[in-house]
Amino acid sequence: MTHALPGYVCPEDGTHADVRTAPWCCPLCGGPWDLDFTPDPAIPLEPAAGPHSLWRYAPALPLPGAFSVSLSEGHTPLVPLSERIHAKLDFLMPTLSFKDRGAVMLAELARRLAPERVVADSSGNAGTSVAAYCARAGLSCEVFVPEGTSEKKTEQMRAHGAAVRVIAGGREATARAARAAADEPGVFYASHVFNPYFLHGTKTYVYEIWEALGGRLPEALVVPVGNGTLLLGAALAVEELAARHGVRPPALIAVQAEAVSPLAAAFAAGAEDAAPVPQLPTAAEGIAIPAPPRARQILAAVRKSGGTFVTVPDDRLREAQRDLARRGLFVEPTAAACWAAVAPTAPGNPLVGRRAVIPLCGAGAKTGLAAVPS
Repeated sequence: MTHALPGYVCPEDGTHADVRTAPWCCPLCGGPWDLDFTPDPAIPLEPAAGPHSLWRYAPALPLPGAFSVSLSEGHTPLVPLSERIHAKLDFLMPTLSFKDRGAVMLAELARRLAPERVVADSSGNAGTSVAAYCARAGLSCEVFVPEGTSEKKTEQMRAHGAAVRVIAGGREATARAARAAADEPGVFYASHVFNPYFLHGTKTYVYEIWEALGGRLPEALVVPVGNGTLLLGAALAVEELAARHGVRPPALIAVQAEAVSPLAAAFAAGAEDAAPVPQLPTAAEGIAIPAPPRARQILAAVRKSGGTFVTVPDDRLREAQRDLARRGLFVEPTAAACWAAVAPTAPGNPLVGRRAVIPLCGAGAKTGLAAVPS
């Protein structure tokens, strides 16, 4: 039943739209949607009584009623990395990436809307997640990826039955190609950037931290940021937990690759929005987004939290990836960005003695070790 689904609202101009008939972006400004949804604090949140998946937080999620799409995603462990820093092992998700948190929401939404096919664009992990969950939901799926995407990731997409379209010209060209397809009749655009249901999936990352820490949050949440889907989901969860349980909000520490860091530059300049930057090569392909559509929201969320931005060069990314591997945690270079920024030996460490959690959000098996320049 789709009549009870929360509708879309544009954060820029207030346009409202029914999720069953809405275009993939705001028809007035072309920007991404937010969701007209606030969890009812009167409905008890008792995750321990729920299933072993992110659906254990069903009272806080915007898909009411019975769900059918799941791969037992979520509930990933926290492990210590140092005296004050814990890592949440989201690379242990079903498709080896935190993007499963949002993809399961999009697939469940698409299942209820029953489109002819699902289209997504991705630099890798979001595409593999959408492909897997569409397979689980019995939906036809097409994923647009930029030239140079890891072959292991595109192989995974095809293994799940998705059609893979490789686009020349980088991440922005890939997004344009996918959005052109999304305008066709009968298509559901499973955009991890434009569709807000994805953010309400990624917010479960913070709900799980809250549950694991006995109803509290650390002083800082350190998050890698490209399109900002994990950070914005975290900001949603913090706001909801503060309203429901009086949880003290942590500072949001946003980490970008030095080579592609439009948000960090805008934050340093005191700007409300980010100017596009060149698409330069970096080992952190998952956060190399030169023009994030939700830039204004990301910047506002970090400032509201009292947080900051940090950039890390590729040589530190490579060393952080190897350091984590020597600790038994083999993650992709993008996932090592936060450790590169806040490890006890990191120069300019922004934590200043605060306790923090970082996400290890993608498996190294998907990419291998970052190459050392010759």
